[in-house]
Amino acid sequence: MDLLGTGTVLLIVCISCLMALSTWQQRRRKSKMPPGPTPLPFIGNLLEVNLKDMHRSLVKISDKYGPVYTIHLGPRRVVVLRGYDAVKEALVDQGEEFSGRGEQATFDWIFHGYGLAFSQGERAKQLRRFAIATLKTFGMGKRSIEERILEEAHFLLEALRNTKGAPFDPTYILSRTVSNVISSITFGNRFDYEDKEFLSLLNMITESFRFTSTSWGQLYDMFSGPMQYMPGPQRKAFKHLSGLEEFIARKVKENQKTLDLNSPRDFIDSFMIKMHQEKENPNSEFCMKNLVLTTLTIFFAGTETVSTTLRHGFLILLKYPEIADKVRQEIDQVIGKNRGPTMDDRPQMPYTEAVIHEIQRYCNMIPMGLARRVIRDTQFRGYTIPKGTEVFPLLGSVLRDPKHFARPYVFDPQNFLDENGKFQRNDAFMPFSAGKRYCFGEPLARMELFLFLTSILQNFCFTSRIPPEEIDISPKLVGFASIPRFYEICMIPC
Repeated sequence: MDLLGTGTVLLIVCISCLMALSTWQQRRRKSKMPPGPTPLPFIGNLLEVNLKDMHRSLVKISDKYGPVYTIHLGPRRVVVLRGYDAVKEALVDQGEEFSGRGEQATFDWIFHGYGLAFSQGERAKQLRRFAIATLKTFGMGKRSIEERILEEAHFLLEALRNTKGAPFDPTYILSRTVSNVISSITFGNRFDYEDKEFLSLLNMITESFRFTSTSWGQLYDMFSGPMQYMPGPQRKAFKHLSGLEEFIARKVKENQKTLDLNSPRDFIDSFMIKMHQEKENPNSEFCMKNLVLTTLTIFFAGTETVSTTLRHGFLILLKYPEIADKVRQEIDQVIGKNRGPTMDDRPQMPYTEAVIHEIQRYCNMIPMGLARRVIRDTQFRGYTIPKGTEVFPLLGSVLRDPKHFARPYVFDPQNFLDENGKFQRNDAFMPFSAGKRYCFGEPLARMELFLFLTSILQNFCFTSRIPPEEIDISPKLVGFASIPRFYEICMIPC
């Protein structure tokens, strides 16, 4: 290409960029959207964020533009909410307007708007109501689910004894245990810890979850349109998600063969009975696609979030052995050595309760929250957010809001204790989100965290080959989720 031709191309590119910026500025003024950094064509504000820690980047940008601002992540226009006040005002006070679901490109690749977590409108409402009612039927919040957890705790303690005090990676021991609780509800049975298919499923869950927190996963979340057809780590994540979907589909077919419409054995049976009841309803959302993907959602979320929280929690207790010792003292005082813990013990154990809450707060499991979407043109703090706009409620900024936590960036159980050592609730404790689409698995998760952690601390002391002062408890990856660093732990019977 000659010099004149090159100059013409550059001129066209410059004019196009100026026109794009002018159009953006006009639209922004007209729409009265929240302020934010000026985006570049196509890439948006990509150059202003750190893909290795999106949450921290978004918090830093809010230092300039305030707790409510607009950012462009590639072609995605997103309103960001920082801090307890802004998040609570949107998700709780204006919960209906902010009740839509935003994108999560890796999971959207397989869900396509079906299932429980990533659906919209009437579909989301029908599936959510059914899931909450059905999980209650199978013991959510009742003694029967506590019995399932305690039964699984016995298998966990036996597996830990079999390590004979040698160092081991706790990732899959914890995920097998937690997953078996939700498996007993969704599939009607638990898996043997050495079951190869079970271990393969857990690997698929762990690796696909991990991908969403990598830099590449964040990039894919911005540019999923072209990147879904390109080579890269996202192809492996897709393979894992497809493997999980195929497993659920096989379990559904197995249940179909022996289904008794009058006697549901598990969540899958209950959903199929609902399908049968609504087969003449043209507006029903109870179909095979929603059955498979709702079950997948519950199985995935019920496995990974609690097991990752426990894994990070034990790393923190290795860092602060004096905190673990204080929990053991409370266990000795309230429970003793002659029986296992129960949920009836929890109200009498304020320090343990504070430690568990602080683990959840510090771990900051889903720092940017599941993306929301406004379902209509919405007035918010003097701005107009157009219908369909995505919203990031930064849950991490709520869990570390200095207005509500004295030492937001330090692990400190005192954040949940009053001056008399009694457990003290905090409105800014929102690890399960809030409003109309909060995580309804909260009661189960809290029960698992208490019973599994106290069962382990009642029976084991633990150490690391690394001195406590050298243990790094900051996350290894921060993206869609916060993923703790790899470590090994030695469990020694007390």
